[in-house]
Amino acid sequence: MKLHAALRHYLALSTLEAGGSEPLEARRHNDPVTSRRTALVVGGTGPTGPLVVNGLIERGYDVTILHTGRHQTDLIGSEVRRIYTDPFDGEATAAALGDESFDLVVAMYGRLRMLAPLLAGRCDHFVSIGGVGVYRGFGSPDDLFPFGMPVPLAYGAPLVGDGEEFRKLRMIRVTEEAVFECHPSAIHLRYPQLYGPRQPLPREWPLVRRALDRRPHLVVADGGLTVKSQGWIGNAAHATLLACDAPAAALGGIYNVADSSALSIAQIAEVVADELGHSWELVSLPYEMAAPARPLVGSWSTTHRVLDIGPTVRDLGYRDVLAPIDAWRAATRWLVENPLERGGALEQRLGDPFDYDAEDRLIAAWNDARHGLETALGSIDWSREPNYGSAYVGNRPNPGVAEKRQSLNAAESPEASRPLSQQARTLGSAAQRASGPRRS
Repeated sequence: MKLHAALRHYLALSTLEAGGSEPLEARRHNDPVTSRRTALVVGGTGPTGPLVVNGLIERGYDVTILHTGRHQTDLIGSEVRRIYTDPFDGEATAAALGDESFDLVVAMYGRLRMLAPLLAGRCDHFVSIGGVGVYRGFGSPDDLFPFGMPVPLAYGAPLVGDGEEFRKLRMIRVTEEAVFECHPSAIHLRYPQLYGPRQPLPREWPLVRRALDRRPHLVVADGGLTVKSQGWIGNAAHATLLACDAPAAALGGIYNVADSSALSIAQIAEVVADELGHSWELVSLPYEMAAPARPLVGSWSTTHRVLDIGPTVRDLGYRDVLAPIDAWRAATRWLVENPLERGGALEQRLGDPFDYDAEDRLIAAWNDARHGLETALGSIDWSREPNYGSAYVGNRPNPGVAEKRQSLNAAESPEASRPLSQQARTLGSAAQRASGPRRS
């Protein structure tokens, strides 16, 4: 399967040292061996966990995972020791660990504010995972002037303050501070929203289900142009393993994790549809009217949330192990093979009722209103029609230019000669038109 091939590709890359071409484990076998290093992974069974665990094994670690035991996976072999306890309970975790110490601790799950002091002095290197919501304006873009986060948001941008309305976001900052109070040379990673296999709440499911249901239209807000940093699970795991390697330049640092490039909602919709041999027309509505688009945007605002990962590239040597377009294709195939239960509890948590009848009525009402508005707008007599300016270059006419040029452009591009209101924006079938339907 293509997805399994992608994961194998990731695991192969994760065993390479920066700039090298030979697997680290193969080279280590040629070095004098005194004793194997030990690693404790707190969590380890979520979307990125098995990739991190297996990557550490490839690096020569004896790995122990500490988790509740509720989520088991056959992606982690029997050679990995298990400790079952509640990593949100300090006393239970302390009792389960006893006086053990480790060369490396990777805290991917649990109450990090409790784990950091508990493991102080008991490991040579501490890697922790947190979230990107620590930046001011992440939850409330109207906290910023001008409105919304800049693109990209500078790495050193202000963090949430003590007055942040949402306690969860305040606690992200407090947790980061607690980590470095106990582990000054730790490396802390800020994970974004992840996508890919085994993600418990896949935000891309509304797109996949609609493509499977062959919906002819997809309602998007404000053109579907919203962009936010996200991370393919293999890319996030790769960044984590780079942090485990403890490069000197990164010690004591905090790093944003995300794919190197981000696709807009409209672009993701195009990739998903193309992967499933489908096409749909994007119906763009102002966000205030685009109720079906709310689960995809995930916020009351369509402003962007794009992170600066420059320090991650510079200090950790990060690069994508799977390009975003290929990663979104793989995520789509995974959900086709592992769909959410329709109407089930997980699907309901996405906030999407999949009420296609209501969506069709909304689209019909919008088309009626738009056509009426076009008549009214057509009666406006401009003293000089606004255009794109003299520097414009594009395959569509520049409004108000000389008729001769308009006619020439129309002859070269029949589609461009049609009024914009009549140009249906059909996405998701570019590759299908070029080479036939893509099979998953």
